[in-house]
Amino acid sequence: MPASALPARPPRHQRPSRPQRAGDEFASLDQAHRAALDMLAVFRRLVAHLDDQGLDVQAEALAAQVLAYFDGPGRHHHDDEERLVFPEIVSLGDGELEAHVRRLRQDHHWIEQDWRELAPHVKAVAEGYNGYELALLQAALPVFEALYVDHMALEETVVYPAARRVKAEAAQRRATVA
Repeated sequence: MPASALPARPPRHQRPSRPQRAGDEFASLDQAHRAALDMLAVFRRLVAHLDDQGLDVQAEALAAQVLAYFDGPGRHHHDDEERLVFPEIVSLGDGELEAHVRRLRQDHHWIEQDWRELAPHVKAVAEGYNGYELALLQAALPVFEALYVDHMALEETVVYPAARRVKAEAAQRRATVA
């Protein structure tokens, strides 16, 4: 039977997306932290390589990795926290936790500002240009890294556990009502 003779297939209805369990989003957030730590290590290798070997193909490759992460998933991760985690914490009405969220939001701003200063230098290396300042990278990277690591530690030890608790309690209430 020719294809044109086949009866038309009815349009498919879009399937509902898989419901996200509370643990799924935190697994994703935790993975993003591991990726950030890995990329900070790549960034350190890049700066050390530039100091030892100068601009070459390996430096370009390292810089491309750093640029791709901090321009992409690193930024999106902070957006995810602002959307998925922080509102839950603020809704608790706990002054200490709210202060932590304010600090983390300020950290996001500072991380973004630091990255905006570093990015043109990393981009120059990634594109094979000598328009980078090694001294600036050497001075700024430890500050950027310390802010990132301290920020993640606060999230993982205080804020994420509180948000997990809130989400688990909400899920328990929904299960009880249903």
